[in-house]
Amino acid sequence: MVIRTEGIRSWLSPVVYLSSNLISRIGVVLVTTATVFWLFLLPSTFAGAAQHPYIGILTFLILPGVFFMGLGLIPIGILLRRRREQKHHAYPSSFAPLTLRSVELKRLGIFVGITTLINLVLGSIFTYQAVTFMETVSFCGQTCHTVMQPEFTAYQNSPHSRVDCVACHIGAGASWFVKSKLSGLGQVFAVAFNTYPRPIPTPVKNLRPARETCEACHWPTKFTEDRLRIIPSYADDETNSLTKTVLLMRMGGGRPDFPGIHGAHLAPGVRIYYNPSDESRQTIPRVEYTNDRTGRKTVYTASGVKPEALKNLPTRLMDCMDCHNRPTHTFQLASPAVNAAMANGLISTSLPYVKKEAIDLLQKTYASREEAEAAIPAGLDKFYQQKYPDVYAKNRAAIAGAGQAIVAIYDRNIFPAMKITWGTYPNNLGHMDFPGCFRCHDGDHTSASGKNTIPNDCDTCHHILAMDEANPKILTDLGITSQGQSPAAQQPAAGK
Repeated sequence: MVIRTEGIRSWLSPVVYLSSNLISRIGVVLVTTATVFWLFLLPSTFAGAAQHPYIGILTFLILPGVFFMGLGLIPIGILLRRRREQKHHAYPSSFAPLTLRSVELKRLGIFVGITTLINLVLGSIFTYQAVTFMETVSFCGQTCHTVMQPEFTAYQNSPHSRVDCVACHIGAGASWFVKSKLSGLGQVFAVAFNTYPRPIPTPVKNLRPARETCEACHWPTKFTEDRLRIIPSYADDETNSLTKTVLLMRMGGGRPDFPGIHGAHLAPGVRIYYNPSDESRQTIPRVEYTNDRTGRKTVYTASGVKPEALKNLPTRLMDCMDCHNRPTHTFQLASPAVNAAMANGLISTSLPYVKKEAIDLLQKTYASREEAEAAIPAGLDKFYQQKYPDVYAKNRAAIAGAGQAIVAIYDRNIFPAMKITWGTYPNNLGHMDFPGCFRCHDGDHTSASGKNTIPNDCDTCHHILAMDEANPKILTDLGITSQGQSPAAQQPAAGK
């Protein structure tokens, strides 16, 4: 077998000559420097320190960027030197012959082979770890701290706080992975040039359909029994009077004879299309219901809506996210948040007017979170010092604890830098705080014939077993006597 080496020698000779230039040498230095720094940081990845977003950015994004930039500079320097010398007629017409026995050629071949192998290995590791790091919760939630702080804070206090962001925002498969990275590129530029909106608008337009993400864990057609829901509410009177609302929620599922909430909207063969008239989907003038099993198709239109007003409205197929629009990133209103804190014993119910004072302090306007964190405990302290000095003297610890619990409520829901305040993000689950269910179930959406109306009867979705009662009999009958008030909340306040 004869190996032709003339072509190889004629190609290598000018490369050896042209590689001696400043740009290529800078490229070599960058590759070497990035590699050395990366090797020093490598132990931190095994120790878990790279979970810190900024160490991760340095290790998996910046250093790989320097590495690949250096690799790119080497051939760029060679091409630029050749172009420059050819332009000035300084490019040699011939080069010293290289033979397979040449020591220089052997050294070059060994060097190129080894460095190519190393670069392939390092490049693969860089790429894999960069992609892996960009899918971590710390990267998604903490890299762009100001922008994502509200969503990350809500995520940490949600039922999905142990589910990775990418499981819902990207899901499985290559196509949505690529879409998410392209979308993320635009977001990086928006953050870099400070052009991102405040607050971030919702719903997210490029979010993957819920049937491809939510239903990986939640099966909407699975029949679910009725569920008891107990809602505690504290009045703004001196004794913080507690009342409870008890609902039996008709969850339903795939059973045709008892559809319940889920079955009515997501049972097999049921499709609901609607036309929102605003970006936030809070106003819905038209709903189209189709049931393939029964052959029924009905169009409901809100009263007073003219046909021409519907022509240019978008059409959306209803899915989980239309009701559960804040499944993870939920922001509370002030009163429900304080009710929950009092029910869980975080705010002592024995402090007079604590519900009213908590709401008043939370709803004041503060220039920053730091100002709120100082003003809220001080305001509560001042109230009891002036109005109830005896209570203040005996319950300093309980008042201080209540102040910190109120601050925690503020910090979970208010973000002045992102212009997020009470009610910025509506929650469509229910209908007490926002329109929610009543966007369609308002008794005002009627078919063209006038014979059918989307129901708004309370028993459609739940049975009311008690409404704002101090001691609901149903709870006593069920043996649930302390629901809505934890044992800690029932104990006398500290110092009493």
